[in-house]
Amino acid sequence: MEKSSEVNMEIKGKIIIVTGGASGIGRGLCQRFAKEGAKAVIAADINEAGAKAVAGEVGGEAFVCDVRKESDIVGLVKFTEDKYGGVDLFCSNAGIIAIGGYEVDNEAWQRIWEINVLAHVFVARAVIPGMIRRGGGAIMITASAAGLLSQIGSLPYSVTKHAAVGMAENLAITYGGQGIQVFALCPQAVESEMTRQHEGGGVAGVDGLMKPEQLADAVMESFAADEFLILPHKEVKTYMQRKAADYNRWIQGMRRLQDRFLTGAPLKKG
Repeated sequence: MEKSSEVNMEIKGKIIIVTGGASGIGRGLCQRFAKEGAKAVIAADINEAGAKAVAGEVGGEAFVCDVRKESDIVGLVKFTEDKYGGVDLFCSNAGIIAIGGYEVDNEAWQRIWEINVLAHVFVARAVIPGMIRRGGGAIMITASAAGLLSQIGSLPYSVTKHAAVGMAENLAITYGGQGIQVFALCPQAVESEMTRQHEGGGVAGVDGLMKPEQLADAVMESFAADEFLILPHKEVKTYMQRKAADYNRWIQGMRRLQDRFLTGAPLKKG
């Protein structure tokens, strides 16, 4: 008999890990989870100083973790399980971008693949068996609206974020009946180290540059509603519907958006 995963994701009293927790979206999530009464928040990041700073802000734990290394993720989960007895929610949030198309070199492709895709595989391997044994748990994968639509100017980001969405979908299908909740977080531009490189968040900022605190609000709303797809920028749902309704027209529209971006014209008319 299947165990339904369709229950509200309560944060109070939970043990939560957030990778990429030293800044941006990850820091915002750590802060919000602590505010909501999480029992423990573990800020994991390759940036040790940043992770410790966030842990200090939220009264949590810091753990140095390179998500490209499966051994680091295994160690992170073991540390948390040994100290707190388990992991209730794992936010697989670390991510990077590589600008360019097919000309991006193999080393950069490998790095973004490992961080934006394989890290989620490592997380699933490390936490799902224990969650099932304990009767349930949750995973949130930070993908991107680029994984539902596309990312103008970055072929590697678009490809890897599509893969991240696909992985979240498959995990939800495969393990939802065993008490595992899965969420795919798909924002457009959010204030972070990544978007700081581009004024207004670049082309992803077409609907505005969101603060991490606003994104955390959207996450909590989707947790409460048990919504697999978390869309902090509500416009993305409309774009998805347009894409599904007429793929050719959507591609033509994206070409026009690309042209405006490359020429420096306003991204939205009017």
